[in-house]
Amino acid sequence: MYSLLFRLVLSRLDPEFAHHAGMLVVRVLGVPPFSWIARAFTRSGEGQQVSALGLTFPTPFGVAAGFDKNAVGVRGLAALGFGHVEVGTITARPQPGNPKPRLFRLMPDRAIVNRMGFNNAGAEAAEKRLWALRRRRPTAVIGVNIGKSRAVAVEDAVADYVLSASRLAPLADYLAVNVSSPNTPGLRGLQAVETLAPLLRAVREAAGTTPLLVKIAPDLPDEEVGAIARLAVAEGLSGIIATNTTISRDGLSTDPAVVAAAGDGGLSGAPLRERSLAVLRLVRDAVPADFCVISVGGVETGADVRERLDAGATLVQGYTAFLYRGPFWARQINAGLRRG
Repeated sequence: MYSLLFRLVLSRLDPEFAHHAGMLVVRVLGVPPFSWIARAFTRSGEGQQVSALGLTFPTPFGVAAGFDKNAVGVRGLAALGFGHVEVGTITARPQPGNPKPRLFRLMPDRAIVNRMGFNNAGAEAAEKRLWALRRRRPTAVIGVNIGKSRAVAVEDAVADYVLSASRLAPLADYLAVNVSSPNTPGLRGLQAVETLAPLLRAVREAAGTTPLLVKIAPDLPDEEVGAIARLAVAEGLSGIIATNTTISRDGLSTDPAVVAAAGDGGLSGAPLRERSLAVLRLVRDAVPADFCVISVGGVETGADVRERLDAGATLVQGYTAFLYRGPFWARQINAGLRRG
């Protein structure tokens, strides 16, 4: 039914408008009695609990950062069956993001291109929403993904991240440092080990006892993936999130003219599957067995999630397939995991 709705209606809407409309529905589903109805239809991942980061995740499958940028849909996403929600990316300063249009569908590839540019209401606004969520005891684990404010120079990035971490870490179940989005100038340069080490050290100190993870790009050479993984262990981080979106356009089925019209930005969805899986294996080989590795990129089915878990992922996240699969996507994933 959703497939028909998407093909006839949603696919004809501007992608960003469609996303905001979908988020409105998600927010409604977070309010009783709608949340009770949603849970009755989606079911949680009974028997699929995962212990990681000192927390209990009701299911290994969660929502990647980028879907709920301002922590407004956590309760609705939990009602739909996601075990954790990583909100953000949140920056210390509010910012509108890049000019529109900035979100594009590549439907033959079941992919999207985005150059949103960390559009969000800022750390202070997120802090207030997270306080409200904590008072209402959310049923999903809440991760908070933080990034560099666009107005801040790269050489001042550490202080900018520390400001966000100081505000948000006390309200997060875990904190993720995003140095891998392709849509903020100079951001990916922070992945270089010599610049990443002092950044992670400062943010870890600001985060206190909140588990800290770093999110990396799929476009890194294999040797750099291993180097960052070893650095994360050495600096006392709790985990790595692999991977963010890619700047590659290799192997796409979509008309090249459509791809060119979409322009620059991060590609996510099915084309990222193989590289994301490969990076997961590289990271797992470089870190201890009890080190948390969250795999994201190209995940669409329960079999995809099972493959990531079998390859060493502690937890798995998705985002793009939500657009193509609809509101019962998490239910489908959880059902697939129950079947094995």
